[in-house]
Amino acid sequence: MLDSLPKKESALHWQQPILNALPNTIQEAIRKLPFTIARDLEEIRIRENRPLMIHSHGRDYFVTKDGNIGSCAEAAYYISADDTNQILQLVSNYSIYAFDEEIRNGYLTLRGGHRVGMAGKTVLENGQIRTMKYIKSFNFRISREVIGAADKIMPYLFSGQNILHTLILSPPQMGKTTLLRDISRKVSDGFTGFQGVKVGIVDERSEIAGCWQGLPQKSVGMKTDVLDGCPKATGIMMMIRSMSPRVIITDEIGRTEDAAAIQEALNAGICIIASAHASDIQDALARPFLSRLLESRIFERIAVLGNSLGVGTLEKIYTSDFSTQLLSKPVR
Repeated sequence: MLDSLPKKESALHWQQPILNALPNTIQEAIRKLPFTIARDLEEIRIRENRPLMIHSHGRDYFVTKDGNIGSCAEAAYYISADDTNQILQLVSNYSIYAFDEEIRNGYLTLRGGHRVGMAGKTVLENGQIRTMKYIKSFNFRISREVIGAADKIMPYLFSGQNILHTLILSPPQMGKTTLLRDISRKVSDGFTGFQGVKVGIVDERSEIAGCWQGLPQKSVGMKTDVLDGCPKATGIMMMIRSMSPRVIITDEIGRTEDAAAIQEALNAGICIIASAHASDIQDALARPFLSRLLESRIFERIAVLGNSLGVGTLEKIYTSDFSTQLLSKPVR
């Protein structure tokens, strides 16, 4: 037997919170997935009147009622209206109105930090989304933490005992949130030669710490405080005023108000570690918001993630003026 039971149980730690939010028929299909597919499962896609799909190993698969996978949609299990209605009740713990704020944002967080994205008809009030109804699509995103994911980048984020302002550039699903989470853990808990400092995470999409009912479901460090579901600009200012962090970590900056809040943090002597969507430095410089930030030389390190050696590859690390590339080759 290639895999011991404990290893399998560890690899499938995500199953129970996810399965508890699925109707029995879909539960059984997911339970029966091949282990190698389930071990690396990233998403379960559920769309009413369309086939059950999953994403694993960088590929999309159709799933049959018996848990078989393939590329044939006709053989897959088709999602019913009863399925989507049940899922909405299950993920909201049979109290949809109690989760109105989360539904308005398009997702809910489950125990374990897993996220359920939703799509349907938005209901507007004064030009703002008040809620969502006729929810017919769900995306169950499996959240995994990789302890040690930051080991490859940590030596480049310090100058003596000083933590350097850092921006991580990455296309979607290349591991930037996983990397930020592990950076938080190491900066907060400390390591050989570094005692650890107070960290504040502004987690607008509930992805870094994966909070469930206010408690981080992921290892983000003993000296770390989390503002969950809070807009980045507002959250950065709240952290500065209330929690006196030495480092603020946030994900996917991209708005003008984010830049203003980052500048306030810098003025207060706080280190910023953030991420943004971009495939490389040239892509970032072509985007007005990121271009202004980068050309201001705020960030002393700019790291680029990719998949040349697999998802999560650290492709390049630049200094603030982009003139020096600190990696001799990609590392994973």
